[in-house]
Amino acid sequence: MLVFRTIPEQASQPTVLTIGNFDGLHLGHRAMLERLVAKARELGLPATVMTFEPHPRELFSPEQAPARLTSMREKLELLDSCGVDRTYVCHFSRKLASLSADDFIGKLLVRGLGVRHVIIGDDFRFGKGRGGDFAALEAAGRQHGFSCEAMHTIEVDGERVSSSAVRDALAAGDLEHAARLLGRPYVISGRVVHGDKIGRKYGFPTANVQLKRKRMPLTGVFAVTVSGLDKRQLPGAANLGVRPTLAAGMKPVLEVHLFDFDSDIYGRHVTVHFLHKLREERKFASLDELKTQIARDVADTQAYFSSLSHG
Repeated sequence: MLVFRTIPEQASQPTVLTIGNFDGLHLGHRAMLERLVAKARELGLPATVMTFEPHPRELFSPEQAPARLTSMREKLELLDSCGVDRTYVCHFSRKLASLSADDFIGKLLVRGLGVRHVIIGDDFRFGKGRGGDFAALEAAGRQHGFSCEAMHTIEVDGERVSSSAVRDALAAGDLEHAARLLGRPYVISGRVVHGDKIGRKYGFPTANVQLKRKRMPLTGVFAVTVSGLDKRQLPGAANLGVRPTLAAGMKPVLEVHLFDFDSDIYGRHVTVHFLHKLREERKFASLDELKTQIARDVADTQAYFSSLSHG
């Protein structure tokens, strides 16, 4: 997949396009991308995604902006895995936000990307004041010679699949429900970096996975698997949070204790798959109490994996 950081002044070839933030790449997004790729193959044109960085809500109301489900790297890897040929990551600025719906279509879609066919979600809005909608796109298509279609909502057990619904499930600790909406377990990827070696001191060495995002959609202690180290998904126990027992006001960290694994993995890029939440993060009265709880968490995680294999 080719990744571009700007929309060209003039397209070099026509495209089949979809537009959106694609945070989390849930089942609704996947259905749209399947349709995109099928239409692109039918027309013999590149399947193209336009997405935005930062998320529009991060620009206009950073304090109220939701926690991201995926980092940009994770999002691009997921788009690539869905068969997308090109992704345009547009810098979302006040200048871009002030483009009228007509200019958004004329300058970016028609001139810049040479759209032949556009697929959007039925609730997608674009242009200044979110003034553009599917009807405006259809009208422009008749004028400029492109076709468009709206993807309807995907539901799981009667619930509309959305990034917000995934966030709500993660915040509530219902990882199994989040996985149903995503079509896979929720993941966080990152490089293994040096930590403060507290776990090692207690006999539970952890891999400290670098976090690039400011806000986490979930916190607590989890049963996880880790991929990217060899061909297996390695089981382990993870803590994601600010470790209140050690100090106040610390930045969130993701620490994973892998079972029956003892190799030097510093610098490796891994993906942590969150399967089940064991408990909330909490502050303990002493480090000894924390050590006892870590041992209990590891035993509970092993019991969870044992129940899967015997289920």
